[in-house]
Amino acid sequence: MRTLCVGSAVVDTIVLVADRNVERMTMHNATSSFLLLEQGIKVDTESITSHIGGGAVNAGVSMSRLGIDVTALIKIGNDHSGEKVLACLSAENVSQSHVLKTDEMPTGTSVMVSSHDRNATIFTQRGTNTLLRPSEVESDKFENFDLVYVTNLSNKSADCFPLIVNAGHAAGAFVAVNPGIRQLTSRASPFLDSLSKIGLLAINRVEAESLVPALIARVQDEVSPALRHPEGGEEPRLMRMGLSFGGFDMELSDFFREIRKTGVGRVLVTDGTEGAYLADADGIHHCPAVKIEPKGTAGAGDAFISTLSGFVAMGEPASLALRAAATNAAGVVSEIDTQSGLMERAKLDAAIVKNQSALPITSWAW
Repeated sequence: MRTLCVGSAVVDTIVLVADRNVERMTMHNATSSFLLLEQGIKVDTESITSHIGGGAVNAGVSMSRLGIDVTALIKIGNDHSGEKVLACLSAENVSQSHVLKTDEMPTGTSVMVSSHDRNATIFTQRGTNTLLRPSEVESDKFENFDLVYVTNLSNKSADCFPLIVNAGHAAGAFVAVNPGIRQLTSRASPFLDSLSKIGLLAINRVEAESLVPALIARVQDEVSPALRHPEGGEEPRLMRMGLSFGGFDMELSDFFREIRKTGVGRVLVTDGTEGAYLADADGIHHCPAVKIEPKGTAGAGDAFISTLSGFVAMGEPASLALRAAATNAAGVVSEIDTQSGLMERAKLDAAIVKNQSALPITSWAW
């Protein structure tokens, strides 16, 4: 299977700080937490390391290790950081034939500061990731690909989202997208217009909730048919509580129904340590997360969604795709960077068998 990964490339500097050297403040009336560093002092760290990341590069490495033929459509600078990105692609057997270079800005970089629960705060300079232009996503770039995987696009690059989706769909590819919150909010209209051409839409709980006000008016006068619930056990969080945004509440099943009415083939909503939900023609499928002590959470979403997209595009059933995604994401969480924990296919298959009892799939039929 040939795959084109479109999106960002970044050089990550990851800083691990011992809990004793940074304070954490958690809000009582919200889910936010804050890391507090004393001004004007030098803080000893456990480590400072450099790695290659970015949504398209992480996804490309993930799929390449699964045995998929991958090409990256990214934009980098003519600088040392850009050369490091190219070296990573070469080492991971990801084709550079669609890589774009420019002198306009430097390659994207980030600094991740990680402490306590290892959910890093990320300082980012997006650089060339903001410079993708419509003229650089011509339709011929998408020919002969079976899967077009679109990750978060930054600033002006996000204006290319409909063009990329249209080109992938027109070329006959399965189009999977992980758009990010800015694509959903600041460019909601072109995003919604593109959904009928998308085979898999992957978003997290916060991103899903941002769409609730736009969707809830559609179901106010409708009576939704009841789902056929499986017997036994407590339902996972979002099936019990639904989605909420700005005073609007929506059942998760209604959310999936309304999104799928746009013509999108499958919809994935991830909920961190509470697992993930995949809606398809048969119903809603939930897979829990692998219980693991995290070393770093950055890249877990890229691992989960790229793995799921690859398995779905290859025709694998929802249950296997979800278990594979959860297992590969757990591998990433077990390392501090976004790629070291990504598994090759044989190792992933063995880990899926090992984790199968801990990853029960619960399904609700329409």
